[in-house]
Formats: sequence, structure tokens, C-alpha cells
Amino acid sequence: MTTYLVAIAFIFGLATAGILVDRIYRRFAARNPQLGPFRDPGKCGCCSAGSGCDSACSTDLNQR
Repeated sequence: MTTYLVAIAFIFGLATAGILVDRIYRRFAARNPQLGPFRDPGKCGCCSAGSGCDSACSTDLNQR
């Protein structure tokens, strides 16, 4: 039973840490816009790396 509770606490802590890191990342990106564009989690990926998505960013590369 102890192992079960420790596993649940560990998974919960890991998820909470992930949320905390994401919030710190967003706050840092908002405070430091001079460091360049940060990835939007809603998009498919970085177009310059050739992610292969079929969105508008893949057509932007063809126009250059």
C-alpha cells in the first residue's frame, strides 16, 4: 500500500513540476522578447527545421 501511495505522489509531483516549468518558461518569454521568438505550443513545430507539417509555415518556405 505504501508503494502505491508513493507512486501516486511521485506522478502527481512530476505533473505539477511540468506545469510549473511551463509557467516559468512563459513568464521568461514574456519578459525577454529580445531573445527571439519562442515556440507556440499550439503549432506543429519549427518551420526552419523542416517539421513536415502541412500548415501555412510549410508554404512560407517555398515562397522564399
